[in-house]
Amino acid sequence: MSRFFSTTYEAESSDEENLVSSDEELLYSSKESSEDELLEEELSEENSEEEGAEEEGDEDEEDDDDEDWGSPSDEDEEESDDEFGGKVRGRSYFLKGAKAGSESESDEESEDEKKVVKSAKDKYLDEIAELVEEIENHSMVEDWISIGNLFDQLLKLVVRHPQQHIPVPRQFIRCLVILEDVLAEYKANQKDSKKKLNATESKSLNVIRQRAKKSSKEYPNELAAYRKDADAFLSNDGTVSLSVTPSVDNFNKLSSAPTEKDLFNALRTIIESRGKRNVDQKEQLASLENFFEEAETPYEQISILLLQISVRFDLYSKANFMPPEQWKISLGSVSKLLDILDANRKYVVTETATVPDDIAIEPKANTKGVIEIVGSIASFVERLADEITSHLLALDPHSTEYIVRLRDEAPLYTLLLRSQLFYERVVPDSELTEPQGSQLARVVLKRLESIYYKPTRLIVFSEVNAWNAVDIKENSRIYPRLLSDAGPQNVTYTNGLIDSLCSVLYRQANSVFRKRAVLCHIYNYALNDQYYKARDMLLLSHLQSSIDTAEPQLQIHFNRALVQLGLSAFRRGLIHETQQLLQEVATSPRQKELLGQGVQRFQVQQSQVDKQRLLPFHMHINLELLECSFYTASLLIEVPLMAEYADYAKRRQSSPKAFRRVLEYHERQVFDGPPENARDHIMLAARALGKFDWKKAAELLGKIKIWELFKDSESIKKMITSRLQVEALRTFVFKNRSFFSKCSIAVLSQTFELEESKVRSILAKLIRNEDVNAYINLKTNTLDFVQNEESKPNKLEELVLTLSDKCGQIIERNEKLSVGGYQIQLDTKKLGQNRSSQNRK
Repeated sequence: MSRFFSTTYEAESSDEENLVSSDEELLYSSKESSEDELLEEELSEENSEEEGAEEEGDEDEEDDDDEDWGSPSDEDEEESDDEFGGKVRGRSYFLKGAKAGSESESDEESEDEKKVVKSAKDKYLDEIAELVEEIENHSMVEDWISIGNLFDQLLKLVVRHPQQHIPVPRQFIRCLVILEDVLAEYKANQKDSKKKLNATESKSLNVIRQRAKKSSKEYPNELAAYRKDADAFLSNDGTVSLSVTPSVDNFNKLSSAPTEKDLFNALRTIIESRGKRNVDQKEQLASLENFFEEAETPYEQISILLLQISVRFDLYSKANFMPPEQWKISLGSVSKLLDILDANRKYVVTETATVPDDIAIEPKANTKGVIEIVGSIASFVERLADEITSHLLALDPHSTEYIVRLRDEAPLYTLLLRSQLFYERVVPDSELTEPQGSQLARVVLKRLESIYYKPTRLIVFSEVNAWNAVDIKENSRIYPRLLSDAGPQNVTYTNGLIDSLCSVLYRQANSVFRKRAVLCHIYNYALNDQYYKARDMLLLSHLQSSIDTAEPQLQIHFNRALVQLGLSAFRRGLIHETQQLLQEVATSPRQKELLGQGVQRFQVQQSQVDKQRLLPFHMHINLELLECSFYTASLLIEVPLMAEYADYAKRRQSSPKAFRRVLEYHERQVFDGPPENARDHIMLAARALGKFDWKKAAELLGKIKIWELFKDSESIKKMITSRLQVEALRTFVFKNRSFFSKCSIAVLSQTFELEESKVRSILAKLIRNEDVNAYINLKTNTLDFVQNEESKPNKLEELVLTLSDKCGQIIERNEKLSVGGYQIQLDTKKLGQNRSSQNRK
């Protein structure tokens, strides 16, 4: 029977038929051994006849097997099995016990031994062990090219050990020791050796030397342990779990007090796994919490907290915001870290510390007796502030959730104060301009940005609560603590606090700190109605000349400071300054975007950078109040000027939202309904002011409810009314100067309800500025107008002159058309032919 058909068995054969007893195994083994001896003796004789015999046998067997396909006899099975050394072939090969009678397996395995299925971890370790053995073999003959290739494969495998939840494989440590010894021996014998390496071998040797040296620096303790006792090191399989994500159950199975080495090995493994995929960070946090409870020394506690805070931030790095519960846990962890540092003042967490080669070894104290640990409390505080801002932006500002979340700013401000006190203790005044001083500047900037936009009462309230949470012995060298509510001295305290915080930022070498500090300073001064201080600071900073090239976040702060300065000028009655400061923002169609309060409606997709530029709702400037202040100031300026110069507003118009365009739109309306918003009130007041009806204008502006947002709204309304009286008087004089020869000052005083002295001063100012060609007659107490040829035409005369100019333009165009002007070429020849044809008809 041929070998092909001898491998087929009946599918219905049971396991009992395929099982072979121990006696039968002996029989088969003896039979097979005898056949092997005979085959060896007759091998030389059968070589010549083997091919022909097999071809004839195959033809005969094909004829026989065509009749009995798939049902061979027991004898054929035995013969086929003997032919292949007693191994079962065909479909029965995959049945249970089919290979029980094989010779090779009977020699290596016992009857009761089961097949071993290796786990992924065991296969991983076996693969590493095989590579190490090959490297050791090649190192004996100094085959550097093969060693380099194998070592590259080994390094790629070792990097994956966190995925198997195991520490660094001990075979890898053994390989590093082997390479160190081989490289040292080669270096020692290099001078005496006559064999020279070619370019490829030299390159491989250098690469192996560099990579082995780099890897050895990462595991100095393991290398020392291996050299001390290699057998003990390799036999120890590591009972302490150093997995990347050690579970709480595995931790509980450990001894109640893990050793310091176990703890730092776990920390090292977690540090190496940061930023990698398939890492369960929640289990890492649970393990770190358990490790913190068992930590004994302050260095262990500080190391665990630094890593725990960082891992918690990494967990929500891709989310829109951190959940409030996790945010509070992170806040508590940072507070706990500051407590440990305050209790153990020889430990300092700073960004400028030297990165240790091994975190298990506590850094040595410097010349001042301070142990510096690598970390950044400033970064933690900044991240907490950014997370609460992101959450507030995601909430509905009119919901109760927003108010509840806003309460978390109080503990955050306390943490900012504590962080500032910590850095004040660590950073001396002489190092404020150095890199270490920038950490204090970052915390001070966050504290400044959390209070600069608040009213004085809220700042004092935040200060009292924050200082009450700090030890009574603590005090700040930047600005002393507030013991209690200072009452009327609140403004003095807040001004001193803002000045002191900004003075620290002004000393920084980084210009970003200085620019943001001065803008916050200007905003706070303007908010507290200190207009002239804020104006002088803005002019001295020269920011307005370079703000166009600044980053968008800084431009938003500049626009906010400019708008707040304009509102401060409006509250003080400085109308011209108000219009100049508010015009650029108020007339822009992108008011929200310029102030960081939103984006355009058609901009659906928003990048993460755009979202970070936005400000929470409680920091917004009311846009309706901004427009109302700007249009009111424009009303008081533009209406008298339009009465003086008919085309003045048209020449000054530079934006579609300018006052003149809006006023013309309202004047074109056929029917005037009742005013619905602040702008309608202002436009109707402007029309009333143009008719000298200042009382109606004051009544319309007084009905605007947005004035209630000002701190002293009644004084604002009185200021507006007094300015309306003055501007109504000026408008009256400008419009009637062409028709009156003289005007009684007493009548003007009675009409506009102003004192005669006030009326005289207003008229004298008009005469001095040459706005009116007149003089005050003290004898008759009148304003006498001087009519001359150079006097300005009235409205009717202006319309007549405009009509005559337009008629002249029409006549000129007709004349040009008649002579072929405007590039119109007349074909005279064709024109003559057409005329002659018409005459013939």
